[in-house]
Amino acid sequence: MDKFYKKTLYELETAINELEIGADCSIQRIEAVIHLILECLSDVKEYVLKRGFKNADEEIRFFKYQKPTIVAKLIYYNTIYKIETKKPYGAKPIRKYLNKELKKLKRFFDNNLDFYKYYRSNNSFLDESFFVRGKHDIKLWLDTYYFQSDHTFSTSHDYKVAKIIANDLIQVYIEDLLYNKFQKDKSKTQKKLKWTGSKVALIELIYSLHYQGVFDNGNNDIREVAQYFESAFDIDLGNFYQTYLELRNRKMNRTKFLDALREELLRRMDEQDEK
Repeated sequence: MDKFYKKTLYELETAINELEIGADCSIQRIEAVIHLILECLSDVKEYVLKRGFKNADEEIRFFKYQKPTIVAKLIYYNTIYKIETKKPYGAKPIRKYLNKELKKLKRFFDNNLDFYKYYRSNNSFLDESFFVRGKHDIKLWLDTYYFQSDHTFSTSHDYKVAKIIANDLIQVYIEDLLYNKFQKDKSKTQKKLKWTGSKVALIELIYSLHYQGVFDNGNNDIREVAQYFESAFDIDLGNFYQTYLELRNRKMNRTKFLDALREELLRRMDEQDEK
């Protein structure tokens, strides 16, 4: 199953990428992508019904991770199609319309908070009820959609997983529209940011980015990267080589700033998930 799924997903994503590069009209492109995904799902369904699953673990993996990944693409593109075709004219109506769409996503999150927590915490104790066909429990957050679906190719919660994946993408799409429409053009001259953290923290960040090879595929010298940051943030890093040596020689907390960044980002993500 895994080999077939990986091959199918790769071919689908390749076809979608080719359409996004070649199509002129975005609406026509989205329509074409939706048809591709529907054909893909039809092929996957035929394969699953013909082959079946080796065991419950394979079935759970398919309905918890594999099928939702494809269905999420269908939900995403179908939603984007509706947003683009129903979008009103005028700055204020568009802003109101897009914010209303964001509220729909928030409402889905609020109505499914328990399942969000279960899924995003990588829990598995209810997987057999959620992701094995014919094992549904009406007490476990069932949608009406499930009762109308094809139970030979659906479980009680695989569609809900797909919605979670798709909604994250839809939120990014809408927020990008809002930014590009109402924020980006407010000022063509961007305010210069001032680094208010410590120089040691910035040097730690610079070295980590440099070693990751994220600038020019790593084809530059650390001095070039440091000078760029000095110019961008109007800061003098002094002898950053010496500072880096001091970081290396620390007995504890050699990556204090990076660790703090990660912890704070995860904390904020958790907070936003609970809103």
